Amino acid sequence: MTDHPNTAEGEPGTEKEARFGRRREDRAGRSVRVAAVGDFHCGEKDGGLYRELFARVNDEADILLLAGDLTRRGIPAEVEVVVKELSDVRVPILAVLGNHDHESGNVDKVNSILRARGVHLLDESPFELNEHVGFAGVKGFMGGFGRYTLTAFGEQETKDFVGTSLDEAQKLEYALRRLSTPVRVVLLHYAPIMDTVMGEPEQIFPFLGNDRLVEPIDRFKAAVAFHGHAHHGTFSGKTPGGVPVFNVSLVRVREDAKHDMFYVHEIPIPAESETERVSEPGVEQPTEQERTAAGSA
Repeated sequence: MTDHPNTAEGEPGTEKEARFGRRREDRAGRSVRVAAVGDFHCGEKDGGLYRELFARVNDEADILLLAGDLTRRGIPAEVEVVVKELSDVRVPILAVLGNHDHESGNVDKVNSILRARGVHLLDESPFELNEHVGFAGVKGFMGGFGRYTLTAFGEQETKDFVGTSLDEAQKLEYALRRLSTPVRVVLLHYAPIMDTVMGEPEQIFPFLGNDRLVEPIDRFKAAVAFHGHAHHGTFSGKTPGGVPVFNVSLVRVREDAKHDMFYVHEIPIPAESETERVSEPGVEQPTEQERTAAGSA
């Protein structure tokens, strides 16, 4: 497969690459335009359906986020279609997988194909676009919201299910800790709040996400969070801490954001962010030498 402009450079598999992703220079101005979409479910016969639509992101945004369910069943042939649909995209592409992408049990192959295209998988490591804005993401999982959240009580199968929800929330926390940027963006497949699943049948709310994911989002003061999965949910909501959350399932993008392919959210860069660094005791931060080296990669 041929190389693409946003394929990570440098020595693959190095600790620096795994920890911080690839960085790129700021565009002129004091904001970053983030395009996001999920749940476009490419099948083997969908070649050409989205290619021109995705190409528009080069003029409309600085980075593209894919919020999972890129395929129908997660088979390699479908992922190859996804890669071709992204052929003309020149901005960095970040992704998490969705439940459909796990269906065939080919996650390693799915990730390998996406990685070869230069798609950065946030489930593997966070990504710093520049010294101001960083991205953390996980798939997330089911579990429910508020007083109806499933707890780890009873059968071992129930404990295992809840354990998966807790593991995903912990992975998100760790990814957010690893970011050195003052502005942090979160990408998920499953919903972290109930507000954005409203509109779906109430009986399936517990299968659309869980609010254990909210705690790290609010604690690390994310600028914005995106998710998919809830096709017939609500386009936007807020966490208890006031972080805006957008349901960027393609259905919602088309019906609510009035865009054919992705929603674009502009994030202002605070003037003080050039010198501000979020640091916590016991959390390793990149050195200035590492930042400089990563910026030239």
